[in-house]
Amino acid sequence: MRVTLAEDSTLLREGLVRLLAEEGHQVLAAVGDATALLAAVARQPPDVVVVDIRMPPSHTDEGLRAAVEIRGRWPDTGVLVLSQHVERGYAARLLDTGAERVGYLLKDRVAEVEEFLDALTRVAAGGAVIDPEVVRQLVVRTTRADPLARLTPRERSVLEALAEGWTNTAVAQRLHISLSAVEKNLNAVFDKLELPRTTDHNRRVLAVLRYLGG
Repeated sequence: MRVTLAEDSTLLREGLVRLLAEEGHQVLAAVGDATALLAAVARQPPDVVVVDIRMPPSHTDEGLRAAVEIRGRWPDTGVLVLSQHVERGYAARLLDTGAERVGYLLKDRVAEVEEFLDALTRVAAGGAVIDPEVVRQLVVRTTRADPLARLTPRERSVLEALAEGWTNTAVAQRLHISLSAVEKNLNAVFDKLELPRTTDHNRRVLAVLRYLGG
């Protein structure tokens, strides 16, 4: 696939360039700030953009704002955002732009090469990927006022796998249950979160957004 990178750490940026090239992917551009990223995508839109959330000059959310702009201007380009820490609000802002071709990973996940490459592939193919650690923190955040408290342990497990971006078939394999059991539990999750019954494909991610939005 064709990839554009935006990472202000030269060491990490060059490491990603080398990794992607070794895997047979084409790196169209590797830049160090959000302005250069937007210019690079405008020149030659890639299949996927990999961008750090915190970039120069303020090192706050420049990368995230660039990612959201890319989602609006080039909807066919996937966006995989990297974050040093779990930022629930940032993940919500990103996913609020849509549930296709989007991913949110912690930077530590890059060191787990197979998981990083798998996430990149899934985003390029049109999927949504959320870092397992983000999902874990959402799942353990349970109070009486939290709709998550109403879910059974199995429903929680299915929601966690769903939030990471897995298909129903993959969820069934990971949890060693039938496909019909996955569908039954998903419907229960949707109902308990009071999500409307609709054919909208984004409904699968709305459950996760409910938690990300706090």
